[in-house]
Amino acid sequence: MIPRAITPTMIRQFQQFPILTLTGTRQSGKTTLIREQFPQYDYVSLENPDAQSLAVNDPLTFLARYNNHAIFDEAQRVPQLFSYLQGIVDERGQEPGQFILSGSQNFLLMQGISQSLAGRASVLHLMPLSHSELANADMGMDMWVRRGGYPRIYDIGLDPIDYFPNYVSTYVERDVREELGVRKLSQFRDFLVQCAVRVGEVVNYSAMASACGVNAKTVEEWISMLESSFIAFRLHPYHKNFGKRLIKAPKLYFYDTGLASYLLDLESDDELMMSKYRGPLFENAVVSEIMKAYAVRGRTPRLYYWRDDKQQEIDLIIEKGGAVRYAVEVKASATYDSHAFATISKLSEIMGLDLAQRIVVYGGRDSMETSFGRLLTIGDIPQLTL
Repeated sequence: MIPRAITPTMIRQFQQFPILTLTGTRQSGKTTLIREQFPQYDYVSLENPDAQSLAVNDPLTFLARYNNHAIFDEAQRVPQLFSYLQGIVDERGQEPGQFILSGSQNFLLMQGISQSLAGRASVLHLMPLSHSELANADMGMDMWVRRGGYPRIYDIGLDPIDYFPNYVSTYVERDVREELGVRKLSQFRDFLVQCAVRVGEVVNYSAMASACGVNAKTVEEWISMLESSFIAFRLHPYHKNFGKRLIKAPKLYFYDTGLASYLLDLESDDELMMSKYRGPLFENAVVSEIMKAYAVRGRTPRLYYWRDDKQQEIDLIIEKGGAVRYAVEVKASATYDSHAFATISKLSEIMGLDLAQRIVVYGGRDSMETSFGRLLTIGDIPQLTL
């Protein structure tokens, strides 16, 4: 098993809260991690029809059997359990470490927690494996971007070409059918491809809808579903205008570039290297790595992008304390070019950025301080969360 960077945070919060909640995309390794870390706890999958039926129809009997030191996997399947867990936890004076919940539908899980378990449950998000977690894997940059970070690919040496078709049909499309009742899956598959084609671009709901044969409202609903399932996310424009007129539409990214590469039909590292999507996918990889670096610490990042009416664009703005902490440009090239800092240099005065806050993440192996700002590699990304 590849050690997960989130483990120390998970153990700490387990010792502080009555309920530990671990959510994230399917196949990110949630079940493996919690069962490995808490082998003494009873494990119940609420996707099991018998367990789910008992929990739904007779929750008191179910919780009489599993009333402490239990793991409830896919807990969002039985939302009525949350109010019963609240009563149990409160009766025990909120003693830490009573229950562990996991789930892959973040919206439903968080809805149950906010309604019944607020203040009683910690919530952590487990993403696919990060670049730092795969540091011992012998991979070039293009191989890493194309493979992505789903653990099963590395556990048993699966080729992404074999893994992702099953992942999409077994998990993504099944969740869509269950949560949204989508019957025309061919249109949804077209939509997934359109999301990949538009990685790192400003979202145009109407154009996507036209390409998929649905309406713009449906596209928005489907994107929201991908967000709640930790498949994709929207990066919103920076909201402080500094006297500039800024674009208001979000950009779209995947949590895992392996899935995006599969949807773009990139079957080899050479194909990716020569593809027009190499730059956008590397940008996606950097943004998702920053998301992962925050998640392992149990923190929520404040990430944005910048584009104004003069078409000046910065790939990523990291905000902290209501101010710009870092401005980040992403370049897939392994060769340093000082022009990569051009836009950041232009805008640094109005943003109040010193050299340490001006960042370019590139595809090379050597980080360095330059007269324009800091040049970082993908391995340096955790520094940007501090």
